[in-house]
Amino acid sequence: MTEKLVIIGAGIGGVSAAHYLAARKGVSNIILIDDREPLTLTSDMGTQGYRNWWPGPDNTMLRFVSRSIDLMEQAASETNNLFRLNRRGYLFATTTESGVHDLKGSAARVSSFGMGPVREHTAHSTYAAAPAEGYRDQPDGADLLLDDAAHAAFPFLTTRTRAALHVRRAGWMNAPAMGSWMLRQAIGAGITFVRDRVIAIDSLGGRVGGVVLASGQRIDTDLVVLAAGPMLHDVARMLDLELPLHHELHAKVTFADTQHIVPRWAPFTIWNDSVQLGAQQFPAGVHVRPVDGPRGNELFAIWTYHTEQCTPAWPPAFDNSYGRNCIHGLAAMIPGMHAYANSNEYGITDGGYYCKTSDNRPLIGPLPIDGVYVVGALSGTGIMSAHAAGELLALHVTGNALPDYAAAFLPSRFDNPAYAATVEGWGRLTGQL
Repeated sequence: MTEKLVIIGAGIGGVSAAHYLAARKGVSNIILIDDREPLTLTSDMGTQGYRNWWPGPDNTMLRFVSRSIDLMEQAASETNNLFRLNRRGYLFATTTESGVHDLKGSAARVSSFGMGPVREHTAHSTYAAAPAEGYRDQPDGADLLLDDAAHAAFPFLTTRTRAALHVRRAGWMNAPAMGSWMLRQAIGAGITFVRDRVIAIDSLGGRVGGVVLASGQRIDTDLVVLAAGPMLHDVARMLDLELPLHHELHAKVTFADTQHIVPRWAPFTIWNDSVQLGAQQFPAGVHVRPVDGPRGNELFAIWTYHTEQCTPAWPPAFDNSYGRNCIHGLAAMIPGMHAYANSNEYGITDGGYYCKTSDNRPLIGPLPIDGVYVVGALSGTGIMSAHAAGELLALHVTGNALPDYAAAFLPSRFDNPAYAATVEGWGRLTGQL
């Protein structure tokens, strides 16, 4: 193997790649390069959730992310749960008969993919609640609570709730702590972090030969991993490669629940009904979860109603009405949120860019230039898929046996016109909540 292996980008994708190459596979002489501090561009801007809930179009993402959850749990065990991995679950709620039908159908489909069994409850007494902390000894699959059982289990929901589906192998963690642990393990295994910007990548005769940094330094290498997150387009163009990527701006709101409307034990709760705000109809999917901030009463809220493709710009600019819309949207699901409806304080909005492919699956594997690999297009799943993404990248680089889902993430899949036509029918939001 080469004397040096260069990873461009120290977000969660690049850090995980470094971790699995150095700390798990014993690859030496790895240089991780970024012009920012690690894990500070978009990796620390999400809601830090994870789920083995993937309604389709097939079982590929469920198997991939389930592998990542396996590895997260292994890391939590190794560290005495340093990053506070929990199994609070994801809770999908609806007030409509058609919504109940959709939840039942989706749950049956995801169960057939390997999520686990679906347990239906018409009485609260048959349902086992999730603990607020920890991830061990919890059921998989999902619990479908109907009518009174749903409201008895989750009394903060509107009394109009007809069904609540509690996905059990799901929850969240402290993502910066998890990423920092992976980085420390990689540094302990010998990687070097260089705070600099790559301005050129040399490739002659179809093979990579080195990278040039803004400081003027050149690093000779015949192995380069592109892990530049939302800047992946720009880095690939240094090699005259056009990757099949686009970007969407996604925001989240952090606000103080001073009235204690959402219980601190609540799951990651998602409204499956559309919401009318004034004259505008908003799509289903407003989310909320508790987060342990400095005051101990914070919530994260996210609502993916902006899905237009855009060009990344830093720092990102967000819609001034986003926080207000999130709180008003949450009030449809959690009536107590009306307490904040007339406030002038709608929290702090931040976020970043989803770097996506048309099938909304990552790019992991070799690129057409010999010695160049990519781990990217992690979209909104970078935290939950990071371990499996880093592991898969490391298997490619070291020539080890690949899992059977590896082909689904190869960049070359888009060279097949039949696949591109199939993806066209999936829709742009496939896999996205």
